[in-house]
Amino acid sequence: MSAAKTVGGQAVIEGVMMRSKKNLAIAVRRPNGEIVVEERPWFSMTPAFLNKPFIRGFPIFLETMVNGVKALNYSATQALDEEEDGELTSFHLILTMIVAIGAALGLFVVLPHFFSIGMEWLGFSGDVDSFSFHIWDGAFKMAMFIGYILSISFVPDIKRVFQYHGAEHKVIWAYESGNDLTPGSAKTFSRLHPRCGTAFLLFVLVVSILLFTIFVPLIVEIWAPEHFIVKHLYIVGIKLIMMAPISAIAYELIKAAGKNVGNRFCKVLCLPGMGMQLLTTKEPDEQQLEVAIAALNHAVR
Repeated sequence: MSAAKTVGGQAVIEGVMMRSKKNLAIAVRRPNGEIVVEERPWFSMTPAFLNKPFIRGFPIFLETMVNGVKALNYSATQALDEEEDGELTSFHLILTMIVAIGAALGLFVVLPHFFSIGMEWLGFSGDVDSFSFHIWDGAFKMAMFIGYILSISFVPDIKRVFQYHGAEHKVIWAYESGNDLTPGSAKTFSRLHPRCGTAFLLFVLVVSILLFTIFVPLIVEIWAPEHFIVKHLYIVGIKLIMMAPISAIAYELIKAAGKNVGNRFCKVLCLPGMGMQLLTTKEPDEQQLEVAIAALNHAVR
C-alpha cells in the first residue's frame, strides 16, 4: 500500500459518502443524471480523553452512526429530488438512532437469548450457565444476521445500495494503492475491503459470542435472581451493558486487521468479514464508480 492516507466511506441512496480525518463528502446521482456533492465537517463526539485504544470504539461507533444517518437522509432528498429542508432535525436524528440501536439490540441480543431459552425448554440445552446455552445463542445470532442480510438483498433498492457499496470499496482501494482515480482504473480492484462496516458487525457478533460464553456463567455463579424470568431479564440486561466494551474490542480488531492486510494472521482474521461482503456488495457500473470518485475527491482535497 502506498503512502496515501487511509479513508473510509459508506454507500447511500444513489450515491456514496466518503470521509477523511476531519470532513466528509456525499456524492449523489440525481434523477436528471447530474452528480451533486455536499461537503461537511465530520461530526465528532469522541473527546481526546476517550480517544484511547479499547475505549474509543463505542463513541466512534455512535458518531459514525450519526454521520451515516445524516448522509443517508441527504442522499434521499437528492436522489428523490426533494427539498433539502426535508432533512432530519436533531430530535428526529436522535429518535432514529434510538430506534435503530434498539432494533439491532433486540434482533441480535435479546431475541437469540429467548430463542435459546426455548431450546432449554425443549431439552436441547442447559441453563444460562451452561456451555450449550451459549452455543445455541451464538448460532441464533449468526443465523439471524446472515438471514437478515440475505432477505434485504432481494429488495431492488437495496441491490442498488450494495452496488454503490462495491463502488466505494473499489475507489478506496484505488486511492490507497496510489492509482489514478478513474472508473477504468477503479473497476480492476476488489469490491471487498477489510475495514468494511459489515466486517465490523461480524466482529461484534463473534466477540459477543465468545465473551458471553465466558463471562455470563461466571456472573451467574457470583449472583443471580432465583426467579426464572427475573434471572433471564437480569442476564439480558448484563448482555446489553456488555455491548459497549464488546464494540470497543471489535473496533480495535478490525483497525489492526485493516492496517496489516499483508500479515498472514490478519488475513485469516479478515476472511469471515470479507466473505460476508460477498452478500453486502455487488459489482458496480462505471457511472456508480464515477459517483464514488467524486465523493472521494471532495473528501480528501
